[in-house]
Amino acid sequence: MATYIELGTVRYRLCHERATSIAIPLNFSGPQPNHFGVPTATTTTVEGGGFVGDTSRGGSCNVRTLQLTPHCNGTHTESISHIVDDEVAVGELPLPILQNCLLLSVQPVQLAESEESYWPNPEAADSIVTKGALLAALHNAGFPGPPGDCPALVIRTQPNSPEKCALEYGEDCPPVFLSLEAMEWISEHFDHLLVDFPSVDKMYDEGQLANHRQFWHVPRGITRMDETAHTMRTITEMVFVPDFLKDGYYGLNLQVPAFRTDAAPSRPILIPLEEE
Repeated sequence: MATYIELGTVRYRLCHERATSIAIPLNFSGPQPNHFGVPTATTTTVEGGGFVGDTSRGGSCNVRTLQLTPHCNGTHTESISHIVDDEVAVGELPLPILQNCLLLSVQPVQLAESEESYWPNPEAADSIVTKGALLAALHNAGFPGPPGDCPALVIRTQPNSPEKCALEYGEDCPPVFLSLEAMEWISEHFDHLLVDFPSVDKMYDEGQLANHRQFWHVPRGITRMDETAHTMRTITEMVFVPDFLKDGYYGLNLQVPAFRTDAAPSRPILIPLEEE
């Protein structure tokens, strides 16, 4: 069965046969990405009352307890509840089965080399994704401006090494983040943001999360939502977009488990489009 969508005046066929997950597979017993130095994601075998949940040890089936921190152990999607007291469960958001999506590749620059900014604790050597870089990538992809019928944006940073799938981010390996100007532009045009770094904000930002607040429209210092907050928006961090996916339009299937929490491991799928 063929599926078609329209973007502007152009009709596209969704190439389901080439759909690609951009989630980093979480290897519980091997290399895995890590942010903030939290414990690695692990599994333990359920045992008790003569039962052993491990077929290699004679058990009748495999039953394991998973231990992980979604924000820090791999690809995850978060809701506005990441920064407020109000419960907006990420696993209960009415995400569409399929939505239009734009993939852009950018080269981060040092803060000192740009005309853009960050707050708080800006440092000259900070590596940032700028609004200027996003606009340049948009132009290079052949778009005169942000597409109005495309609610999701995926940002791929260059160089795009597979090492991203197991990087341990910390003081010795500080991650890229967004400039304030970049997030202001994103928040004006998109409702779902996916990035291949662990946070849209600087790792050590005095707990301000200025970019998260800009995206969800939550003022600084406030931990309650009001009527201006963008409660249906999501941020997905620590994806990995392989190089064979070229910049441009895709269909996005953002899969999030029914967790009643602010963040959960997720599996975003990009579906290439073919112009009719």
